[in-house]
Amino acid sequence: MLHWIQYVRGYVTVKVWGYSVERLLNLCGNHDVLVWDIEDHGDYHTMHISIAGFFALKPLLKKTGTRVAVMGKYGLPFFASKMWRRKLFVAGLICCILFWCLASRFIWDIQIEGNFALTEDVLMDYLEEKGVHTAMKKSALDIGRLEQELREDYDLITWTSMQLRGTTLLIHIKENDMPVYDNRDKAAADQGMDLVAEKDGVVTYIITRSGVPMVACGDSVQKGDVLVSGAIPVYNEDTTVRRYQYVEADADITLSYARNLSLEEALSYDEKCYTGESIEIPVVGTGEKEVAFRFRKVPYAFYDTSEEKKQVQLLDHLYLPLYYGKRTVQEYEIVPKTHTEEEMKTLLQERFRKIISTLNEKGVQITEKNVTIKKNDEKWVLHAHMQLEESAVKLAPTTVTEPVEDSDQEEDSQTD
Repeated sequence: MLHWIQYVRGYVTVKVWGYSVERLLNLCGNHDVLVWDIEDHGDYHTMHISIAGFFALKPLLKKTGTRVAVMGKYGLPFFASKMWRRKLFVAGLICCILFWCLASRFIWDIQIEGNFALTEDVLMDYLEEKGVHTAMKKSALDIGRLEQELREDYDLITWTSMQLRGTTLLIHIKENDMPVYDNRDKAAADQGMDLVAEKDGVVTYIITRSGVPMVACGDSVQKGDVLVSGAIPVYNEDTTVRRYQYVEADADITLSYARNLSLEEALSYDEKCYTGESIEIPVVGTGEKEVAFRFRKVPYAFYDTSEEKKQVQLLDHLYLPLYYGKRTVQEYEIVPKTHTEEEMKTLLQERFRKIISTLNEKGVQITEKNVTIKKNDEKWVLHAHMQLEESAVKLAPTTVTEPVEDSDQEEDSQTD
């Protein structure tokens, strides 16, 4: 701490020699002249002394018959005096500080944490619709309102927190671990919901928890058929329907159906072969504008371009609206080639495995499959016949209406 105080006030290193240096040091102590780091070199002494103390030495030097010479000047006052001589440097320093202060009033980076089901692109598009984007003023951001709207517009988000750190907007969200997707029409919620088939198939499994089952195992159904009705009938004593009690149908249902699949691959193809030749172009920019320092045209007929950019970051969360990087241009040639039989089978089987993996991720079970690979004149074809099972059902408003009582029966009951 003392070193920083000495630096701010400024000090000099002096060389003292003469008749009585010891007496001079005693007088400095009596007159509150601060000296430190005194070193004896035989014929002379060196020491550090403050600027004010140096100017107070003049009468003491006369009394003691000693002489002094300045060996070095240190501290902020001397540094500032040198800087004022370099006007361009000082002007640039002032402009840099002003730019830093001005840029710190804006948001230059948005970071989202805790999202899994909702992708960052979806959330960034949502923020853009709400007027939240980079290069906006911090004062224009209403964090409380944005947090509330984010929770209201996405049922999947159960908790959110936003904070500003430097020029970075940090968004922390927490998603529901077991989201419930409600696809029913709210206007028809009080009129019951049926479970209907989404595909043509055969019912292989059905367990009803709520509602009236309309099909049984082994029944063939078509797309749109009601499998479980949300209208539960309430009967009269004569077994006629008096009214319906509407509920949301709930059941575990599995439908079995057939699916045919064909995949094709051409025998010949064009392969992209890189020659190893490449050039790098420096790039700087701000916002959507960028400047590439390219001094000649790209000398390649066919090439790929890739970019690496990095935003200027001064502190941990203090970003500036500037980025820099490089653009790499790689040359390649188009070489015509032909697949071998093993390559073709491997390609088709890999594409088929990806389709199977996608079906498994969606909960579709494959109970039977028959795959054949054949070669035609210009291509290879994979034919697959599969028997699939899945819960291909969805909720839909019930179409059952309340029964209309017979007017004659009403009159007979009134007469009795």
